[in-house]
Amino acid sequence: MPYKILIVEDDPVIRQQLQLLLSGSGYETGAVTDFGAALSQLKAFAPHLILLDIGLPGASGFELCSQIRAFSQVPIVFVTSSNTDLDELNSILLGGDAFITKPYHPAILLAKIASLLRRAYPAAGEDALCWKEAVLHPESGRLEYQGQTVELTRNEQKILYYLFRHAGTICSRADLVDFLWDNQLYIDDNALSVHISRIREKLASIGLTDFIQTKHRQGYLI
Repeated sequence: MPYKILIVEDDPVIRQQLQLLLSGSGYETGAVTDFGAALSQLKAFAPHLILLDIGLPGASGFELCSQIRAFSQVPIVFVTSSNTDLDELNSILLGGDAFITKPYHPAILLAKIASLLRRAYPAAGEDALCWKEAVLHPESGRLEYQGQTVELTRNEQKILYYLFRHAGTICSRADLVDFLWDNQLYIDDNALSVHISRIREKLASIGLTDFIQTKHRQGYLI
């Protein structure tokens, strides 16, 4: 089943170029045509990734990104002719995953999309991972322990996936941050600690305590 990519671009020529490029690379594409109903079209299409322009009729791409982040962690790539440092910084602060300026190089755009999809869905089609009676289901983002189940967010699932894949060894904070986020420049180091704390709370709710150990100045270990 191909990944679904939604294009939010008001220039019909660029929109068609992107659709041809993506469909030719094996992706299923959709495009927003009614920008007053962009969110409803997005929810109906349920994309795996969004290509988002900044200068749009009605709400800007920044506003749409903020609205999307209120209910979804789907990867968002800004593809825009707005190329100031402030625009790029705003895209990161609002939850964007990548920033590519027009005119874009097709190969670079496709490489960035592929990289983000691997990070966002690192275990598509992979069997469950087991460690110390805990069972992680990568595709559904669930963790089971002694008959109880907890639902994980995308980033929580990715952190646990990385820890399970390196079970029994210490995973450095730097490696985890690099696995979670492409661009570390504006990532607050505290963000990883917040995610780890939330995971621990969820695991404790099903009786799985002290599963993730903190190794001082080294990282985390399961």
